[in-house]
Amino acid sequence: MTETLPSAVLSPLASNPAADSAHRLPQSRHLATQIPGPRSRELHDQRLAEVSDGFGITLPVFVQRADGGIIEDVDGNRLIDFASGIAVTSLGAANQRVAQRVAQQLEKFTHTCFMVSEYESFTRVCAWLNRNTPGDFAKRTALFSTGAEAVENAVKIARAATGRPNILVFDEAYHGRSLLTMGMTSKVNPYKLNFGPLPEHIVRAASANPLRSQGRDVHELLALVEQQIVEHGARSFAAMVIEPIQGEGGFIVPMPGFLPGLRALADKYGIVLVLDEIQAGIGRTGKLFAAEHEDVVGDLVLTAKALANGVPLSAVTGRAELMNAPHAGGLGGTYAGNPLACEAALAVFEQFEDGSVLRNARRIEELTRQMLEPLVDSTDSVAQVRGRGAMLAVEFADRDTLAPRPELAAAVSQACHAAGVLTLTCGTYGNVLRLLPPLVIGQELLRDGLQVLRQAVLDLA
Repeated sequence: MTETLPSAVLSPLASNPAADSAHRLPQSRHLATQIPGPRSRELHDQRLAEVSDGFGITLPVFVQRADGGIIEDVDGNRLIDFASGIAVTSLGAANQRVAQRVAQQLEKFTHTCFMVSEYESFTRVCAWLNRNTPGDFAKRTALFSTGAEAVENAVKIARAATGRPNILVFDEAYHGRSLLTMGMTSKVNPYKLNFGPLPEHIVRAASANPLRSQGRDVHELLALVEQQIVEHGARSFAAMVIEPIQGEGGFIVPMPGFLPGLRALADKYGIVLVLDEIQAGIGRTGKLFAAEHEDVVGDLVLTAKALANGVPLSAVTGRAELMNAPHAGGLGGTYAGNPLACEAALAVFEQFEDGSVLRNARRIEELTRQMLEPLVDSTDSVAQVRGRGAMLAVEFADRDTLAPRPELAAAVSQACHAAGVLTLTCGTYGNVLRLLPPLVIGQELLRDGLQVLRQAVLDLA
């Protein structure tokens, strides 16, 4: 089925020719071969012979260049990037300012270990995060390398500060692949399957998924959370850890009032509220931090992914009295806050100064909703289009029963791949198509990718 788009959708919302001209790759989709092409297939065969089977793969296409909203493969195909390396390359995968800063640092030194001999860029990254994370109180920051490290260290900090063992997490949560963060993650397959036993002192509570709340309102859901806290010992909880928008769980924006309600419960029971902004933070939702949409202030805020636009860096930022609770030497890591990553982060921060990146994230949401929300009414299998900013998703489920349709999500994603649009699936049932375009993607390129996706849904749903 082919559907003509309304003229309001076809008219440009905004364009930025200057930004497009700065990219090193043409910002247009181009197919030179089938996807994957012959050279990618050859390289994929080599990969299967050399790399652990434990690494999954979304699309067996080998990249030779990427920039802006485009990935160019070794066969000369140019694909529209709706993944951003899972919300990492928000400023494009070859951002010139990031590349220049990292190149300059490479010529000075690549590593000293900040715990051995210090360097200024580490402190400057911490200072920016202290200034810009929500909360009008004294803050401190600790830098690490990965999102899972940030989560693990937040737990360490909360336990050191409170002297309590338990960690409260939520249904549909994702916090990482290390042993502790696997335990905190909700989904079993592929993240936890065959990897037990998992750590103790992790308690799970109901999340506030508006589509699948089984008729319960936000007050009832908060009452269930409080019941879990009380039943496990109200004064036994060190931390409550939640993603302001759940990522791998399906890009779930919680019911209005849920996050403020958790803040109130944390205050009531003396629990450290940890906001995992690893996927949603650093501008992805149209604000620097996703929790700002509900004016919620965390005690600790976790960032990674887009923090250094592809160079491994993560951070825990929070109340000074909490961050200073661990003893000297209790936090750190050989590569924590590597100087190359710190320079990359400083280049990222510079590009958020004028507000244009955040405005473009909001424009991405506007156009995406205009083009995709009509699918809810025109098909029986699109249950919801949701998200904020450039963190958006389509959930495939029977409109009446909400029975998940993971096979449809997979088929739509495969059709997009074949047409030159890189998309990802997620969700507890694998029935959600998530969209994570770079925040610098041009409007015409975004429109082209969305039209491919829209047509795939109309053809397959």
